[in-house]
Amino acid sequence: MTSYADFYRQSIDQPDAFWSEQAKLIEWHKPFDRVCNYDNPPFVQWFEGGQTNLCHNAVDRHLADRAGQAALIAISSETGSERTYTFQDLHGEVQRMAASLKALGVAKGDRVLIYMPMIAEAAFAMLACARIGAIHCVVFGGFASGSLASRIEDAAPKVIVSADAGSRGGKALAYKPLLDEAIRLSSHKPDAVLLVDRGLASMEWVAGRDHLWNELRETHADAHVPCEWLDSTAISYTIYTSGTTGKPKGVQRDTGGYTVALAASMKHIFDGRAGETFFSTSDIGWVVGHSYIVYGPLIAGMATIMYEGLPTQGMDKQPHGGIWWELVEKYRVTVMFSAPTAVRVLKRQDPALLTKYDLSSLRALFLAGEPLDEPTARWISEGLNVPIIDNYWQTESGWPILTIANGVEKKPSKFGSPGIPMYGYNVKLLHESTGEELTVPGEKGVVVIEGPTPPGFMQTIWKDDKRFVDTYWKSVPSKLVYSTFDWGIRDADGYYFILGRTDDVINVAGHRLGTREIEESISGHPQVAEVAVVGVADALKGQVAMAFAVLKDSSLAQDSAAALKLEGEIMKLVDGDLGAVARPARVRFVTALPKTRSGKLLRRAIQAVCEGRDAGDLTTMDDPAALQQIKDKVAV
Repeated sequence: MTSYADFYRQSIDQPDAFWSEQAKLIEWHKPFDRVCNYDNPPFVQWFEGGQTNLCHNAVDRHLADRAGQAALIAISSETGSERTYTFQDLHGEVQRMAASLKALGVAKGDRVLIYMPMIAEAAFAMLACARIGAIHCVVFGGFASGSLASRIEDAAPKVIVSADAGSRGGKALAYKPLLDEAIRLSSHKPDAVLLVDRGLASMEWVAGRDHLWNELRETHADAHVPCEWLDSTAISYTIYTSGTTGKPKGVQRDTGGYTVALAASMKHIFDGRAGETFFSTSDIGWVVGHSYIVYGPLIAGMATIMYEGLPTQGMDKQPHGGIWWELVEKYRVTVMFSAPTAVRVLKRQDPALLTKYDLSSLRALFLAGEPLDEPTARWISEGLNVPIIDNYWQTESGWPILTIANGVEKKPSKFGSPGIPMYGYNVKLLHESTGEELTVPGEKGVVVIEGPTPPGFMQTIWKDDKRFVDTYWKSVPSKLVYSTFDWGIRDADGYYFILGRTDDVINVAGHRLGTREIEESISGHPQVAEVAVVGVADALKGQVAMAFAVLKDSSLAQDSAAALKLEGEIMKLVDGDLGAVARPARVRFVTALPKTRSGKLLRRAIQAVCEGRDAGDLTTMDDPAALQQIKDKVAV
């Protein structure tokens, strides 16, 4: 077996030979002439001259060998629906959607904005766009009208695909009024809106503009829409980075490089095998949903689960607390992908739920989205008895930057570390001020990637090459390198540890501290289930750390004496781990932390509340009451 060290080194030293080999994992309509064009740094073009199609590789090429195999398993614990589409079924549905979009005037190169809940039709729409060469832009379902309007304006879609409503915790969220208001606010008006009626909310109809999917689907029931062969460098989609303020920042992805990158990652990183089942608990509104709900598993010939609902029991008592594990058992899931925050939520449930179901099919659980703390990693590792593989990447990268490539060579994970650099990523640690490369284990620097960035990485920012260069490639003095804007350290074995965003650094009386380091320390207390630390402006010290913790036993927070004792214990713990300078000014106990529906902590919103500022756009927040709790605690 090839050692991973040799595999990685070839990808860096001989990229053309390496990626030419990986390109054999997909089907090409026309072979490429040049593997990598890096003549105009930092812009890179992969597989120039080649032609392929994402939808062909995800659906059509599997028809010969696995037409009757499960491809898309759409489950909603919100509506009680569950349906499996074979590759043959999916092929038919995607062609019906493609024919419907074409009938509404969509042509190659046009944009289609998708504003959808986690339902099968959302996947049909994405694949249909890829099929006909349209550029899709998926916006997280339920985004507020103002945020949606700015994305409509930037993407300028010919057609918008949406639905009457999504549902969360048994409550329907009507999309149509939000969409209508967004279109009213935007200077760009789509030619048409295609709507899926789920029967969850009434819709006001705009004559001549609005069309019903159910009707168009019948009209095009027998549609035959061939794949449009696209240049490898043609745009496949744009996706807006979460937390964007001001003008939206659309990450632009190519076609050929992305297809190859996903095919390679499914083999080398996720060890996904055709005929098996992949379950990612993310949302198509985020990059994980693009890469590892829709495209990646299907390219690998796997069935993919698309799940709408909570991971735990909601107010309406649905679903039950073991719903994810029930699905693993029922569909014999072999690879699962979730987020550390979701696991921390599960950690507060009955641990018996981890042993109630037959999870013997599961080979690994991958976690990404934010750093994975060691206590949470140990808990889920011991509960599932399978490898827990952290991985670190970004919307911009499209697939993991740091993780473990067990499909190449089995390597142990290290709790607290997402792993080692993946093939194609020339990862370095640089000093933030001098740009000097840091090579001594334990030295803290900015995590950067030297160009050329690998296939699947963003091409540029949609319609703004200058912003792409200025934002990502000019932050380190005298070095043209891509900045992840994350602090990191590397140990003697080459494993990286992510310490938090460079813009989440707290400057306490001249001492620079990463919020992640303080969170890691606090997480070590046996009573802490999850924690968020933010830097708050202080007249004397510049900034101080403020911690908000969720306890495993919430009753302790109600007892003022017990809470005070716990706060003292936590501060003493931080003193011992990091020194008195890192000690939080206060540790406040809450029952929930404000997060997006994808599970990311809204640290900037917490910081804004602590400093008495407007928390900004909170339309992606999962539970508004969580932020209110923090407001109440700060006010005391």
